[in-house]
Amino acid sequence: MSSGASTSDSIAEVATRAFADDKDWTWVLSTLCEECEFEVRYFLREEISSLIRTSVGAWLSILQGDAAVLRKRPRPDRWSALEYAAHVRDVFDLYDYRLGMMLAEEDPHYPNWNQDETAVEKDYGSQAPVRVAAELAGAGEKLASRFDRVTGDDWERTGFRSDGAAFTVETFARYFIHDPQHHLHDVRTGLAEIADG
Repeated sequence: MSSGASTSDSIAEVATRAFADDKDWTWVLSTLCEECEFEVRYFLREEISSLIRTSVGAWLSILQGDAAVLRKRPRPDRWSALEYAAHVRDVFDLYDYRLGMMLAEEDPHYPNWNQDETAVEKDYGSQAPVRVAAELAGAGEKLASRFDRVTGDDWERTGFRSDGAAFTVETFARYFIHDPQHHLHDVRTGLAEIADG
């Protein structure tokens, strides 16, 4: 395990380190993701909280599986189900932090976050599935509850990533929800590969 961040480090603390945002999926705001087939453009923005809670339920079902299988990578270049779940937990935390910035500040610029560095530092693959499940559920509900409180002009408040990507709260919500949904697809595909031997 890396001697860097522990699971107790808050995502805000990790995000303030000098990691670059190097994953850009903003194209999902204008076109269908053909890999996972999750469409972010057309749901009512007020449905985001419900979508988060549904996603959390799907992740908790996955995390009830056999721990050895959850830790197994289907291929060397693919994360295990447990690693993806730990990542999604941290995505919920990160987006709650960024949403809080957007609602409290004028045109904030988000601190950088490198998901691959965080996965190594927090040693996702060795974490306990039960703990990841509890933390994912808590982080997902916290984010859903914050979106529950977004009304009126708040949907048009803006925030910026360090690479220049600009979001309103609405586009931020649509962009974000693709991540846990896409990774459900990744995990289900990976578990099927493992089952097939």
